[in-house]
Amino acid sequence: MLNSELGGDVSTNFLAEKLDTKPSSVTDMVKKLAEKKLIDYQKYQGCSLTNEGLKTALLIVRKHRLWEVFLVDKLKFGWEEVHMIAEQLEHIQSVKLTNQLDDFLGNPKFDPHGDPIPTRDGVITHVSKNEAISQLQINQEGIVVGVEDGSKEFFTFLKRYQIELGTVLKVEEKFSFDDSILVSINGKEVNLSSIIASKIYVQKNV
Repeated sequence: MLNSELGGDVSTNFLAEKLDTKPSSVTDMVKKLAEKKLIDYQKYQGCSLTNEGLKTALLIVRKHRLWEVFLVDKLKFGWEEVHMIAEQLEHIQSVKLTNQLDDFLGNPKFDPHGDPIPTRDGVITHVSKNEAISQLQINQEGIVVGVEDGSKEFFTFLKRYQIELGTVLKVEEKFSFDDSILVSINGKEVNLSSIIASKIYVQKNV
């Protein structure tokens, strides 16, 4: 996670929760990263990325998201499959390979989940993911531009109903008793729970 996304220093307990591991294991790794000057760490005060750490993190994010584009666009993997594979491929060290992969893919700006890809200079553009589908009104349409949830279960659900980047969703009905919404997708109607509807981001069709 990047400093800008976390809002500054974070605690080891927060990282342990996010990584689903023991706080002691996180503390050990944090100390090792601090020795390599990749993070600043003060006991009981949390840690944050150094400039070199931020540069390294952005490079890893860049590789991960480019590999996701490659897996989806060129090898036809599904949304729900690419994250774990990209986590393995992101550890390839060759900068030349990463840059040539970027050129081969046509220098994409976003990964298959709608997240921005850092440039080779380490610049990442944070863009608004527009509105959640839950925010649209009845009879409004939106084009899917991103998602909030990266879990395999979530992407399996999206795949089942053929929801991907560029899919047009139209709100047919909204149910106040549970905040679920009925949407039409490619001529078929699907009921989305409030949780799912809040995690699918769309660009409103005017």
